[in-house]
Amino acid sequence: MSEKYNVLLILEGTYPYNGGGVSTWAHMLCSDVSNANYSLYSINADFETKPKYELSDNVKDVVQVPLWSPLEPQEMINYGKKFHKFVERKENTNDTNIENIFLPIFERLIKTIYAANPEAEDMDDVIFDMWRYFQKNDYKKTMRSKQVWDAFRYLMHDIIVADKDEEATLYDLTVAMRWIYRFLIPLSIDVPKADLTHLTLSGFPVIPALVLKYKYGTPMIVTEHGVFIRERLIAINASEYSFFLKKMLIKFSEAITSLVYHKADRILSVNKFNMIWEKMYGADPNKIDVIYNGIDHKLFVPKAKPEHLVGTPTVVAAARIFELKDIITMIKSCAVVKQVIPNVKYLVYGDNNAVPEYTAECNKLISELGLEDNFILAGFHNKPHELFCEGDISILTSISEGFPYTVLESMSCGIPVVATDVGGVTEALDPTCGFICKPKDHVEIGNSVITLLQDKALREKMGANARKKVAENFTIGKFIYEYEQVYDRMLSKRTKQVVEPIFIELERQEAS
Repeated sequence: MSEKYNVLLILEGTYPYNGGGVSTWAHMLCSDVSNANYSLYSINADFETKPKYELSDNVKDVVQVPLWSPLEPQEMINYGKKFHKFVERKENTNDTNIENIFLPIFERLIKTIYAANPEAEDMDDVIFDMWRYFQKNDYKKTMRSKQVWDAFRYLMHDIIVADKDEEATLYDLTVAMRWIYRFLIPLSIDVPKADLTHLTLSGFPVIPALVLKYKYGTPMIVTEHGVFIRERLIAINASEYSFFLKKMLIKFSEAITSLVYHKADRILSVNKFNMIWEKMYGADPNKIDVIYNGIDHKLFVPKAKPEHLVGTPTVVAAARIFELKDIITMIKSCAVVKQVIPNVKYLVYGDNNAVPEYTAECNKLISELGLEDNFILAGFHNKPHELFCEGDISILTSISEGFPYTVLESMSCGIPVVATDVGGVTEALDPTCGFICKPKDHVEIGNSVITLLQDKALREKMGANARKKVAENFTIGKFIYEYEQVYDRMLSKRTKQVVEPIFIELERQEAS
């Protein structure tokens, strides 16, 4: 076996500390790819103490960056920088440097975010200049300075005045500045050197990949699961933020997404649907490839239904309880089914604590509809390969997806699926394997569930078709082979990078 590539896999809120489809994908990649060792760059809300997964020997390091904890990352975690470097940065950071060097960069950032037709190159220049500044100056001291806050207020005032329908409170300005502060924290954190960076979403976690690209010319690929900007727009528009905050967050997110597509050397989508959004935000079609998710079809196999559920019409789901999975619509579909099949049981396995407020909303609706005996939020299931065989059918009611593992896993177990037409669902599930319904249409979803539960012959036929389709198209072996090929194509023929003298000098200074 030749020497392996060193890949920095950049994640946000997923692997290795949380479950979900992206984590399943990442765990497969880290466990089974044969030509790479991985360093995980894990961005989380708070500091995590223990991985949820048993990490493969291919994982050589985990760099954790807790963005929203009371203490900032560098106040909790040693990222390898010598103490005297922190002292030097703080000593270098004075009012003159902030005023003369940083404020012009910060002003360009705000103007680029709010530009009518923002250019990815402009955002790239801003991020680069900010990174250069924070190589010698302290992040916290700069970003929390009175000069930066005053500049932000004045810039926002001009933007608000220009838009006669817009207004902002002091609270709005404070929250907006806090977002900027937190999102850009990785600019101040040293990133381990790698042969390749592999980003798992086209959003703000691009910063460590940009740092390595600026410093060493490190190539970058991004795998798009659920489209970051699409899911961001859904979440922001559904939020209770003010118009000012919604607009700011949307425009900042859009600018970053365009920057990701501009800087990525390859964009790997888990479905063809994502390509529509990628092109809309400036991605070069020649950079885009599709690599479908794969599963272990020898592990996810048909099995007999558990004895205690025999005779009970059962619908299973594997889903974290949060908005994008639209569990509310799933609950309403159960009420539709109960009118025809009174003893129907929905078993929903997944994290109940992801968004406690949403879980409470779901429990309230279950009670209001009298479904306490029919709809069970069953929590975590430690054997996902056995989960789907508890049901006669499975269900997915998401309003956004990439290429969902739950659909593939159910199909591989010979269990037909009722799913919403989102993301790449229809690229896996076709009418021979289950039913495809409009998102949020609980009546259509419920009627499809009824049809399958009442027709055993149809269930068996669709289940057999589903199993066959997975075995022929969506195996883990095919999935891993395609990623190994991508790594080889990007790195095996690479020539030695020509590094600008400034980067050589930066590296020499860091080592001293």
